[in-house]
Amino acid sequence: MQIIPAKTPGFVKTLFPNFVWNINTESKVLYLTFDDGPTPEITQWVLKTLRPFNAKATFFCIGSNIEKHPEIFQAIIEQEHSVGNHTYNHLKGWKHKTKDYIEDVLKTQAIINSKFINRDISIEKLFRPPYGKFKAKQSGKLQELGYKIILWDVLSYDWGKSVSEDNCLNNVLSTAKEGSIIVFHDSIKASRNLKYVLPKVLEYYNEKGYIFKALRVKHTLE
Repeated sequence: MQIIPAKTPGFVKTLFPNFVWNINTESKVLYLTFDDGPTPEITQWVLKTLRPFNAKATFFCIGSNIEKHPEIFQAIIEQEHSVGNHTYNHLKGWKHKTKDYIEDVLKTQAIINSKFINRDISIEKLFRPPYGKFKAKQSGKLQELGYKIILWDVLSYDWGKSVSEDNCLNNVLSTAKEGSIIVFHDSIKASRNLKYVLPKVLEYYNEKGYIFKALRVKHTLE
């Protein structure tokens, strides 16, 4: 059952204007995002599926997964996708003290930064809270530290066990428009729906002349 609507209501966006919900544009551009990886086999499948469409995406990675699978994370970077911070332990912000939450985020950022040390490139300082929820103090502190908080305006519900492949696909096709930020998950839990929906989304919007871009917010390594 979908408690949160697939399309983020406009009034929710106005309540949190400092978060990025979508990109304001009239161009045919979509922003695919993938949470919870890198995950063996699943993330590689996503990268392979994106490639024929020259589609770039943004991967919000869990720090512990980067440590377990550095070669997959490296593949994301080498294929010129963006990477974002999704905490080290996939924390529920409302269950943790702000100090502990920020330390968890910074631990992940240090891991991400370490993968760029020998590369002549600046990287994205993007953050998406697990479950899309955290405390106001946590979001405020992260913004003070220079993070851009990325939420979404289209939620695929690919992880939902009760969500069929066709319903998952409809969640995207019926709501995504120019500048939409769309949430998928490169995780085992989401793989059933993801493997059905992602190719169809790419084909559908490609035929309509859309391109797929990664989110870019540059910062200097610290």
